[in-house]
Amino acid sequence: MKKILLLTSILACVAFANPFAKCVGCHGANGEKVALGKSKIIKDMTKAEIVTALKGYKDGTYGGPMKGLMKGQVTSLSDADIQAIADKIGK
Repeated sequence: MKKILLLTSILACVAFANPFAKCVGCHGANGEKVALGKSKIIKDMTKAEIVTALKGYKDGTYGGPMKGLMKGQVTSLSDADIQAIADKIGK
């Protein structure tokens, strides 16, 4: 049980230290995947496009069929987190 709690704590710290960590499951480690067979390949987007998309998902003004799913993913992101994701992945 202690090992599970320790592992959970470590993973939580990594996720908070890297806002892109929660994107990797669907978009890939380098943003190279078409998430759930529907998204753009985000590594091909510019930093500005990523910021626009993430802020739009957050306020509900951007997105297609996966809009609701993405809104849930970005709701807790700060503007600094959004910029950090764009800086890590965008062109």
